[in-house]
Amino acid sequence: MTTSSRIAAGTLAALVLAVLLVPAVAQLDQQLVDLRAANQAPSFAHPFGTDEVGRDVLLRVVYGLRVSLLIGLVAALVSVTVGAVAGLAAGTLGGAADRVIMRVVDGFNSVPHLLFGIFIVALFSPSATAVVASVGLTHWTTAARIVRSEVLSLRARPFVDAAISGGAGRLRVVRRHFLPHLLPHIALASVLMVPHAIWHETALSFLGLGLPPHLASLGNMINDGARSLLAGNWWASLFPGLFILLPTLAISVLVQHWRDRANPRRRSELQL
Repeated sequence: MTTSSRIAAGTLAALVLAVLLVPAVAQLDQQLVDLRAANQAPSFAHPFGTDEVGRDVLLRVVYGLRVSLLIGLVAALVSVTVGAVAGLAAGTLGGAADRVIMRVVDGFNSVPHLLFGIFIVALFSPSATAVVASVGLTHWTTAARIVRSEVLSLRARPFVDAAISGGAGRLRVVRRHFLPHLLPHIALASVLMVPHAIWHETALSFLGLGLPPHLASLGNMINDGARSLLAGNWWASLFPGLFILLPTLAISVLVQHWRDRANPRRRSELQL
């Protein structure tokens, strides 16, 4: 592993350990109001300072990161699963079914994802379920295109022609020949979708359409901290924003390392 990939892996591991271990040690009262401790700058007692109602920003960031990572993982799995099923059906069935599915994909892509996501969450009360549905129903098209293109490529392979000539049905071809080749691409699409889902959840929460306002989420914290910026309380927005960037950058570096490792030709070109 390169130095950057080691740093990225260490950063991501530290973040995951923090969201797993810290809640077991320090409990967060979501409804706490302590105006005597409000808007305190970063100090030894509060390394990330306190917000406008006296809550510890560091503890809320950890809880918010846990919520964002969990929603990002679930939303990514939903999105990639929907897209993989659609792409697999389009590539396998072909003909009219392929054309109809791809026109649906084009229709979803013609609408801005955030705008469509706002429309979806507006149908529900603010909740994690609404955010997962918003991401899953707006970001599945990328996975659908990737899976469809791979299926079309596999259909032209000699071993698939041999299987069909031998009497194998579509389900057998999908199970025995398509899925083993598609799983690495689906896994990569899932990993890449996680930071995208985190940013989507953050944007919706910042707009007041994601999670309930009293819950600790990175988007809610940035929204709350924005009101304190004019008073010079920069820490309430800075630290939640940094903890959005850290997992995103770490995942991006690790995915790039994975791609270089999986593509020997690209890796040899980078070494020249």
